[in-house]
Amino acid sequence: MPIARLGTVLGGDTPPWENILEGKAGMGEIITLAARDEHLFEAYVAWPSGGSSRGGLVVMQEVFGVNGHIRALVDRFAHEGYVTIAPAVFDRLERGVALDYGAEDLARGRALRLALGWEKPFLDIEAAREYVAAEGGERTVGVVGFCWGGSLAWLSACRLPFQAAVCYYGGQIAQFLDEHSFCPVMMHFGRDDSIIPPADQDAIMAAHPEVTCHLYAAGHGFNCDRREDFRPDCAQEAWSRTTAFLAGHLVRA
Repeated sequence: MPIARLGTVLGGDTPPWENILEGKAGMGEIITLAARDEHLFEAYVAWPSGGSSRGGLVVMQEVFGVNGHIRALVDRFAHEGYVTIAPAVFDRLERGVALDYGAEDLARGRALRLALGWEKPFLDIEAAREYVAAEGGERTVGVVGFCWGGSLAWLSACRLPFQAAVCYYGGQIAQFLDEHSFCPVMMHFGRDDSIIPPADQDAIMAAHPEVTCHLYAAGHGFNCDRREDFRPDCAQEAWSRTTAFLAGHLVRA
């Protein structure tokens, strides 16, 4: 297989994945992209119906990989009108990681996160961003991340040319308070989160008053319908805020 330029599709013949949220065939497909260092990785991409788009989105995974929950979110954002992609950043260590939410899966996902480190994922995130920014037409692009992906979304807003970022319960954001974003950022935290204690949340808000932060009576992972901490009311409120925020910063008049 030849090395593609940044953001070029090398293949996309994999059948659609199941759409977990809608209970029907997913809107997307698996493609292969090349990062600047010529690393090849897979990504799940979904297109809005009707051919036109409101912008592009990069969705960043939890430590569980590009699993059914993340693919369903990609489909859901595509339904909102965005060309949406989820890069499989764990492909640098192991192909096809799509874990469930049990204790063993969590331990494996955390081990992969630690082994991967913080620098390499941004090569893949940038390739995904360039793909949705230019494929089929020029568009603005935002990034949305969940759990570990929420931390990657924050750092992406600080290091890459995104136009908006939304961070759901990013567990490591408090480690990077000295970074500053180049685009508007919204964050969602559960006030009862045992992984991100209120002290960390307060430190983030104090260090970055320019960031829009929303707090919920919920624990960690409240947006994920496969987790014990899933809170449908909080998830819906956060979704409404997220989509309004993205529309305000990505949709061109």
